[in-house]
Amino acid sequence: MQSAWAKTLDPIVNLPTNHGIILKNINLAIGINTINHLLGRKLQGWFIVRQRPNAASVSDLQDVNNTPELTLVLNSFSVSTVDIFVF
Repeated sequence: MQSAWAKTLDPIVNLPTNHGIILKNINLAIGINTINHLLGRKLQGWFIVRQRPNAASVSDLQDVNNTPELTLVLNSFSVSTVDIFVF
């Protein structure tokens, strides 16, 4: 029974999004923004969960980030304050 439960639940428990945090009130300037993601490990992904006052158009530069275990590098095309879920 225990191995059956583990077989079913382990993939769900180990989803990367279960081990993330929300970075609140991150002020994005137009251009490159380097943000400490606070995960203590290499970032696997991110998404914006709140935008104010403007909708932010953002892309990441993680493919050229020299410190992916510490930072998230975003290129913003507008000034905005966002909450970002990082995992």
